[in-house]
Amino acid sequence: MSLVEPLRDADEIARARARRREKIARWALPALTVALMILLWDRIVVWNAIPHYILPAPGLVAETLVKDFPILGPALLVTLQITLAALAVAVIGGVGLAVLFSLSRWAEMCFYPFAVVLQVTPVVSIAPLIFIYVDNRIVGLLLCAWLVAFFPILSNTTLGLNSTDHNLRDLYKIYGATRWQRLRYLQLPTALPYFLGGLRIAGGLSLIGAVVAEYVAGTGGIGSGLAFRILEAGYRLNIPRMFAALVLIALTGVVIFAVLSLVTHLLLHKWHESALKREI
Repeated sequence: MSLVEPLRDADEIARARARRREKIARWALPALTVALMILLWDRIVVWNAIPHYILPAPGLVAETLVKDFPILGPALLVTLQITLAALAVAVIGGVGLAVLFSLSRWAEMCFYPFAVVLQVTPVVSIAPLIFIYVDNRIVGLLLCAWLVAFFPILSNTTLGLNSTDHNLRDLYKIYGATRWQRLRYLQLPTALPYFLGGLRIAGGLSLIGAVVAEYVAGTGGIGSGLAFRILEAGYRLNIPRMFAALVLIALTGVVIFAVLSLVTHLLLHKWHESALKREI
């Protein structure tokens, strides 16, 4: 016993050190990579004496972001509102249709091909038609963003609902469970990880859909989003402001993905294999 106990303690210490190294590397490595890329960008601009109207240095972009935030901030708010509203409608519509498909095979055969057609058709080709038939600009933007974000949620949730163990389905039937009870206690918990995977994809796509829709709508002035500010800055050859707006869009996408990843972790970390922590 006196020879085994020290070895076990040494293994535990090594595993604890490995876990600490992994935890630090998970945050430090991406931050270091981004810092090196920004430094490389800055050096390329300085060494080649590139003028700011062709490629601004990262410091100038940061300065423009702060200086022009009274213009870019309200535009970001408009784009964010459209993005979140489209994501919410996509969740309601996608989950609702997926549940309908799981309850009725005939409904799935009738409507699923239409969802596929909407997904594979580029939104830039549908958007002009939408803005012809829809008078309200906000509703048109919302429809375009929804079209992009809707299908991943529908597809993933449908897959999750159909992935229920057949033996458990038969067991529910044997015990006389109603269709609603089978859906609530068996199919929906099984589909939750699939739905959350689709939600993370849809979060980024809804932002892309909102920006693309703003480009197609082409309207400006007060109440316009970041896409209009990018177009306006391009017309004025204000390249630093274009980069600042792009940085805002990228940061917004990262924040949306981080929030949805946190939601996924909170909902799955206690029971699902994909989120359970394993000993090294």
